[in-house]
Amino acid sequence: MVAGGDTGAAVYDAALKRRQNMMGASGPMALVKNFKVFRIALFACIGGILYGYNQGMFSGVLAMPAFKTHMGEYDPFDDSADQTKKGWLTAILELGAWVGTLLSGFIAESISRKYGVLVAVTVFVVGVVIQATAQSGGYNVILGGRFVTGMGVGSLATIVPIYNSEVAPPEIRGALVALQQLAITFGIMVSFWIDYGTNYIGGTTLGTQKDAAWLVPICLQLFPAVILFVGMIFMPFSPRWLVHHDREDEARKILASLRELSADHELVELEFLEIKAQSQFEKRTVAEHFPALSDQTSWNTFKLQFVAIKSLFQTRAMTKRVGVATITMFFQQWTGVNAILYYAPTIFSKLGMNGNTTSLLATGVVGIVMFVATVPAVLYIDRVGRKPILIVGAIGMATCHIIIAVIVAKNADQWATQAAAGWAAVAMVWLFVIHFGYSWGPCSWIIVAEIWPLSSRPYGTSLGASSNWMNNFIVGQVTPIMLNKIGYGTYILFGLLTFMGAGFIWFFVPETKRLTLEEMDVIFGSEGTAQADFERMEEVNREIGLTAMIQGLGGNSSNQDVEERKERIEYSQEG
Repeated sequence: MVAGGDTGAAVYDAALKRRQNMMGASGPMALVKNFKVFRIALFACIGGILYGYNQGMFSGVLAMPAFKTHMGEYDPFDDSADQTKKGWLTAILELGAWVGTLLSGFIAESISRKYGVLVAVTVFVVGVVIQATAQSGGYNVILGGRFVTGMGVGSLATIVPIYNSEVAPPEIRGALVALQQLAITFGIMVSFWIDYGTNYIGGTTLGTQKDAAWLVPICLQLFPAVILFVGMIFMPFSPRWLVHHDREDEARKILASLRELSADHELVELEFLEIKAQSQFEKRTVAEHFPALSDQTSWNTFKLQFVAIKSLFQTRAMTKRVGVATITMFFQQWTGVNAILYYAPTIFSKLGMNGNTTSLLATGVVGIVMFVATVPAVLYIDRVGRKPILIVGAIGMATCHIIIAVIVAKNADQWATQAAAGWAAVAMVWLFVIHFGYSWGPCSWIIVAEIWPLSSRPYGTSLGASSNWMNNFIVGQVTPIMLNKIGYGTYILFGLLTFMGAGFIWFFVPETKRLTLEEMDVIFGSEGTAQADFERMEEVNREIGLTAMIQGLGGNSSNQDVEERKERIEYSQEG
């Protein structure tokens, strides 16, 4: 019985080897080879620009005197005053994003990834319009508008990586998902410099600065949102979503178009059959375990999201995926990156940068170095892999935090006479941002997007992203309090947690580069670890012709493959 299951599961091993022989190396040339998919993903990543712009823009707005006059105790002029409400003003967006992330799984699965992006953009625009009325509405309007805007960016941050990963071939999938982080850093960079420029509208001091100084940065984000909405109407559907919703002819045509190959090309046929096999397998699994939800109605899809999330915790293998996604995102946020992005001008002023203009200028450099540092990840992440980049990046960031803590501890009361120390700390912040840009920025989102099986992907990705947003919310809430109360201890805390993140990646996260989304089951031993599931997959592979295709291409698995499969099954059954 087990041997039969091994034969079915080993079909994916053989398919993987066959595809890797045909698809060539990863890296910059792979992006050129798949330039059509690259263009589509690049456009979809306008959603990432919106997210990044919103992150960076508000840090500069918080420092503007004209904005402070409307916020009262939510953005006090006195830096020594209670900062709790200031934390709410910032972190409310992350709370909205957490809600949007939880809803995005259902939206992406029921109406498609493409239409899900359109819904998310609409919500985002509504939130921005609400914020634009804050001149008369004050902090209540900012709080409400940022919550609604957060729902939009949270959904975009979840659905866009899913969309990009599902239109991408394996050799550039990591690069395309990394584009999301590159887009975010581009949005951050642009927002910082827009803040720096608009800060001069009317003047830079209280009483001279005009409300346009903060209204212009808030309203400018409407333009890319409209462009994304209009353009997304003309983008293709995800082939994997189409197959899962019984639109196979359309899926095959789109897949061939995306790969710029004929519909009967061997590579297109192989990828299509793998997608179909995974979809059929998961439908049969749902029908067997939850027969009342087997019909793909919207209401069943809504109920299924709760069943699917619950199922993520019911087997050892799927719980491992949950742990990898949620804990990776926990450590991503507790590197302290968003503490810097949200409160950069405040942080730089505490590092001896006198004057709002100087701190905004130093903040603008943060945007540039983060954007530049993210570019190599897009080009080489599928060649180098996820684990080494994450580990090296975490060690680099943690070291920067510890150095900053030492500098602040020695010079906190004498920045006026220790300008060199202040600039050294600022340089460490810039170096920290570089380490984040090439590592945890893109890699964590790649892992969260690529480790899930097809039917669980929207819900699993939502779960991982919700961990990101909830920890993002906590960091945004407590950072001004920590900076005010424990000073350099803030950097020690972030540094220690980031070192722990490196250890987590080393010991618990598998390498996933160059595997198809369907073949990720081989790495995690997910549904395929159970004998009945192996037999079900073998039956599906045989029925749709994937087994015959691989055998006809000379891609039979070796005895070693089978023995490895047996060991994985026995280990799973023992657990």
